[in-house]
Amino acid sequence: MLTLIFQSVRSRSANALRQIDIRRPSVRRALRKCVTLITTFTTLVSSTGCTGIREYFHNGCQVGPNYCRPAAPVAPNWIDANDKRVNTGCDDLCQWWKVFNDPVLDALICTAYHQNLTLREAGFRVLQARAQLGIAKGEMFPQTQNLTGDYQRIARSRQTAGLAGVPVGPRFFDQWDYGFNLDWELDFWGRFRRAVASQEDTLNASVEDFDGALVTLLGDVATTYTQMRTFEQRIEYAENNVKIQQDTLDIVEARFKASTISELDVDQARSTLNATQASLQELRIGLRQSINQLCILMGMPPEDLLLRINHGPIPTAPSEVVVGIPADLLRRRPDVRAAERRVAAQCEQIGIAETDWYPHVSIDGTLGGSAEKFSHLFEPGAFNANISPSFRWDLLNYFRILNNVAVQDARFQELIATYQQAVLSANQDVENGLVVFLRGQERTKFQQQSVNDAVAAVNVALLQYKAGSTDFTTVTQVEQIQVLQQDTLAQAEGEIVAGLIQVYRALGGGWQIRLTNCAELLPPPGAAAAIKQPDAEMIPPPQSGTEPTTVPAPSTTAPPAATPPQQPTPLPQQGQPASENPLPPATTPSEGASAENSGYSEKPLPIPPVLNSAAK
Repeated sequence: MLTLIFQSVRSRSANALRQIDIRRPSVRRALRKCVTLITTFTTLVSSTGCTGIREYFHNGCQVGPNYCRPAAPVAPNWIDANDKRVNTGCDDLCQWWKVFNDPVLDALICTAYHQNLTLREAGFRVLQARAQLGIAKGEMFPQTQNLTGDYQRIARSRQTAGLAGVPVGPRFFDQWDYGFNLDWELDFWGRFRRAVASQEDTLNASVEDFDGALVTLLGDVATTYTQMRTFEQRIEYAENNVKIQQDTLDIVEARFKASTISELDVDQARSTLNATQASLQELRIGLRQSINQLCILMGMPPEDLLLRINHGPIPTAPSEVVVGIPADLLRRRPDVRAAERRVAAQCEQIGIAETDWYPHVSIDGTLGGSAEKFSHLFEPGAFNANISPSFRWDLLNYFRILNNVAVQDARFQELIATYQQAVLSANQDVENGLVVFLRGQERTKFQQQSVNDAVAAVNVALLQYKAGSTDFTTVTQVEQIQVLQQDTLAQAEGEIVAGLIQVYRALGGGWQIRLTNCAELLPPPGAAAAIKQPDAEMIPPPQSGTEPTTVPAPSTTAPPAATPPQQPTPLPQQGQPASENPLPPATTPSEGASAENSGYSEKPLPIPPVLNSAAK
């Protein structure tokens, strides 16, 4: 039936077009009227609205302003640019975590990239923006195109006023109708073209948001992993001190039983030991919480990750960092680029609002047929058609159009301020990370010396106490100081790494992983030996029965120089189309997951094809 209808419409349209002869007077009069209408229309437009004729053609037959990237406040250089540890040269930050030479960290980051759910949310927001762009492009074509058809059984009244007694044909009859309707608003003023441009900018902003989420994810994984290793080191120090204080308590209790000291020394020794044991439990709470956070970042239920990655030292940070210049933040930070793309998208909205000052020109048409009997519906005599160019001009709008333009312009200015604030915040983030990284190194040096002195003081105090030349209060004080100083040292060592991670995060490095991908995945439970631990010295726990005077001091090994990753991936330029920004692989929940695994798979989950082709 539909095929028959379309064939009939096409044949009738062709016949109607063949009957048009430009030499006929009626056709020539119609053409002259169209030319007069267009001339009058152009004259009216040139004297109204916000955009002149010259600017209209300069903008590509579009009204409204064209976008120009706003200025942003950028510092000429970093505050610590004169520090020899700060390199202002260019460097590839696509795999900045490699400078720590920690295979465990590499595996955690790669696993989080493949399985993090927040990243998947950002990826699906890109798909939403891409679909919105398709809708905007569809508005460039006829907005209404539909095929209609109906049947009516009509009973005509013979008592209608003015028609009584007048023959008007049969009283009862059928009516069959079909038609193809078209309504097309022409884009004279760039309304639909600017809508497409705005959605393209919005799509690019959503891709930049995805990259920003990826940068944040990588930084969070590295920071949480550093916190976990720092807690392990602090626990190691605390357990060593518990052993020392337990041995001290054994000595004090033995001397008390021999009636050579008072019970006060025993109480002090027990109090010091219990306080250290209490702080040890607090550290274990922090360790468990950091492990749980790592699991969530990797898109998996909380579990004991140490069964997979084993114990290890705090990552070793290089002594230098390559940061480039502050102006690089404008092209490297995804959040800054996203803010700038939103400004561009909003600029197009101003032009869209200004199109309401001008007439809306449309072409309406219908092709169809009408007959009393269905068998006659597709005969030539049943064919009917009409075409009606028209315009609609909104007048007496009581400042609604004017205020709508003002709203869009104010929103544009707001987004400019947001973009400039994003640039300032990016600069602040880098400076904060740099000061933590640089001053943390100096702090650690002093703190290491303080720990060495505290260990020596404990050894001397214990020897003097055994010799009877000092009281136990001195021993208690120096042991408490040693606990505090060693715990502070572990925090200072972790602070250096956290500062460097903050620098790399603030510089916007790491999002390029979605272009290069990665393969270092986390091993399954019970396969901790599969990842080689980085070489580092941990303070060994004291052997039972040894004297407290043999406590070793932490080593002071100079950090290795940073090794930049090879084969740098070029950064995308500002305004790069979204088609050049393919989405990274994502994962899908496994179907039919049982209660035991809760939908979590130990292997990389399959990649939805829609994500791989999202930006193509």
